Amino acid sequence: MKFLNILPLAALSTAFVIPDEQVMSQVSIESHRVPESAFDNLPTTEQAITEFENTVSKLTDTSKDAFDEAIDYVTETGEDVYSKAHETGFAAQAWLDSASNSIEDLGKHGKHGHHGHCKKPNMTVYELIAKSKYTTKLAALINEYEDLVELLNGTAANYTIFAPTDKAFEKIPSHAPKPSKEQLKRVLLYHVSPEFFPAGRVLVTKTIPTALDVETLGIGPQRLSINLSLKLLTVNFYSRIVAINIFGTNGVIHGVDSLLIPPPKAAKIIQFLPGEFSTLELGLTKTGILKAINDTSNHVGGTFFAPSNFAFQKLGTRINGFLFSKYGQKYLKALLEYHVVANQTLYSDAYYKPESTDVDESGIPKGYFHIDLPTLLEDKSLSIDVGRYGRFISIKINGFSTVTISDGIAADGVIHVVSNVLIPPKPVDRGLQQWDGEELSVDELKDRLEPLTVNEEL
Repeated sequence: MKFLNILPLAALSTAFVIPDEQVMSQVSIESHRVPESAFDNLPTTEQAITEFENTVSKLTDTSKDAFDEAIDYVTETGEDVYSKAHETGFAAQAWLDSASNSIEDLGKHGKHGHHGHCKKPNMTVYELIAKSKYTTKLAALINEYEDLVELLNGTAANYTIFAPTDKAFEKIPSHAPKPSKEQLKRVLLYHVSPEFFPAGRVLVTKTIPTALDVETLGIGPQRLSINLSLKLLTVNFYSRIVAINIFGTNGVIHGVDSLLIPPPKAAKIIQFLPGEFSTLELGLTKTGILKAINDTSNHVGGTFFAPSNFAFQKLGTRINGFLFSKYGQKYLKALLEYHVVANQTLYSDAYYKPESTDVDESGIPKGYFHIDLPTLLEDKSLSIDVGRYGRFISIKINGFSTVTISDGIAADGVIHVVSNVLIPPKPVDRGLQQWDGEELSVDELKDRLEPLTVNEEL
């Protein structure tokens, strides 16, 4: 299957997840900036595959020396396991296909390696981090919390650690004040998953649960988003995985080149991205919905189907002019309420149900999954169809609109970017007629929305 269709969406996808500005502004660790490496004289596809295989053989060892050697390889050559795909689109396709098969094979062989060449682990994930010369800053932070040291030395689970290298800390502004111990611990927990995700499983996973619990999500833990982008395999769209499958006796470590910061609320993410969501933000602000969804005392978790500026442009200038006029405000409010689901968080591969004691991750099976999600628009639900095929997931709303960017992780739920503004169905003699993208006039839109504007309470 071709990956080139993701390229036009890359600019938008890199917007997620936005690190919490409050946390980032309060994080400070002494460091000296190092200029970024340039990628010159990129190899052929065949050379890239050979390099990948050599890198995998380094990165799937289990000793402290192997961990350092893996990072040495990246540091000295300027090449991680994904760098080669920058050559051309077609070379990237061939390289990624090969890499996918190799990493999936690694995942099938579990903690004891690939074709028997990996040594049996002899250190915990904490010991690997503590003894590596490339994770000294991470180790120093973990050492401030006895319970974290105990956790990562323990055998209660097979953990997965996304370990930022020392260079990752250099991206923190030097003038930022030191965070509180509570804030810093939340950041560290966000790098840890209590589940076992070797590289093969990471590659075919869309979101990963972490050890960070947040009240604004209810019963489920905060999650990480795993993405394929121009940087290829990344965590939360911005942190590139640079080393894989460093196995310990109680889990696995993957090296990342940026800190993973717990995300802000969904409303803040929309506000942070005017280049993509300025029209949506204006509408949410004019109707009071932005303030309401930002108040998490009104909801626990949620799913926000966010139309981009381009999605609004597809409605045409007349409809936009009407909706954003004083005469169209009540219609605009009803329309935007139809995009917001409160108290139910539907990721592409996990579902946090309302008033439940368990997180239903098995509820998004491979193949086909259907669910109706109630929106803020009274008595109106969205019909959601999720198709899972290997590492690819498609999400359709009301049988027509598609999710173009999924799993924008937020503190209080998840954002899915949609290809069209979602139009509520029209009542007809035999039920409801869904909108399937046909051009609408202002009067036709008003006819659809008028019965839904009686109750203007959010």
